[in-house]
Amino acid sequence: MDTQVHSEDSQDVDARYSRQILFSPIGMEGQRKLNRSRVAIVGMGALGTVLANHMVRAGVGYIRLIDRDFVDKSNLQRQMLYDEEDADSTTPKAIAAARRLQLINSQVVIEPHVTDLNATNAEDLLNDVDLILDGTDNFSVRFLINDVSVKSGTPWIYGGAVASRGVSLTILPGQTPCLRCLFTQAPASGSVETCDTAGVIGGIIHVVASFQATEALKLLIGDKEHLNLKMQQWDLWFNQYSAIQVTSAHKADCPACAKKQFDYLDAHLESDTIQSLCGRNSVQIHPVTPSKLPLDYWEERLKPLGPVQRNRFLLKFQAAPDLQMILFPDGRVLIQGTEDLIQAKSLYSRYVGM
Repeated sequence: MDTQVHSEDSQDVDARYSRQILFSPIGMEGQRKLNRSRVAIVGMGALGTVLANHMVRAGVGYIRLIDRDFVDKSNLQRQMLYDEEDADSTTPKAIAAARRLQLINSQVVIEPHVTDLNATNAEDLLNDVDLILDGTDNFSVRFLINDVSVKSGTPWIYGGAVASRGVSLTILPGQTPCLRCLFTQAPASGSVETCDTAGVIGGIIHVVASFQATEALKLLIGDKEHLNLKMQQWDLWFNQYSAIQVTSAHKADCPACAKKQFDYLDAHLESDTIQSLCGRNSVQIHPVTPSKLPLDYWEERLKPLGPVQRNRFLLKFQAAPDLQMILFPDGRVLIQGTEDLIQAKSLYSRYVGM
């Protein structure tokens, strides 16, 4: 597929990107490289919408949007491509984003996928691009992206944000440590805050995603000399910033980049963790790394968000009028009111983390 900006004449292209072309590290040749580039964005929530906005306006020729979720009103505070009509109609995020982005730049090829990125489709969706951008909210998917990246040699840029804190890291397979060099396994479920439990302010989203987007432009035009390969960390509210040198953090026994053992891509670590319970209108999720947090911890964490009932065996949380989560001390969770695995996984990721 020709992914260049292919119907505007040279004068129109120069006008659209004139200020970017005037920036000497990019220039006309860099702009042509952007027009020929292919990028996949995984997750079209807060980070993903900012990333996509930057990529489309910069003239990246082909952008694939991947997201399993739908727009609701709680997204509108920080997910910049959506509006009230999208929320009222529960439009899939990938579709709503693609519509808005096409209005911004009709010459960019935008390919939305309303799907859950998993071991069965990750290589098909991520192997034919020049760069993968992380707009996700959980480590299992990030480790899956990391597996595809290491296996295919495709660079990716990790990003995360919650509350007023954010982090980003550029990962170049074969040159920098991969994500599993730095984090051997996903954090135990529930041990990491999510936007739905700790909240998030819009400013940190734009800081993290704008850093990711700038690194993306450097990579896509081939300016590796100026890449920032440190792990960037911010806390905007409490005025904290750090840049951690991680280039020496390669692990000789890293499962992914050293042993070429792609556990998440091969689904070894995710098999049989989520299943629909036949005839019960419920989905069971058993996390890869079970939570060791007691039920009274979950009660304190969830009761500001909805009705909670607890006994010594389990905790019930009313996540929505027709959806109930039941948490067990061993980390197992039942989601009652749906047999849709994607909806259940999204709800689990929202309130527990995954």
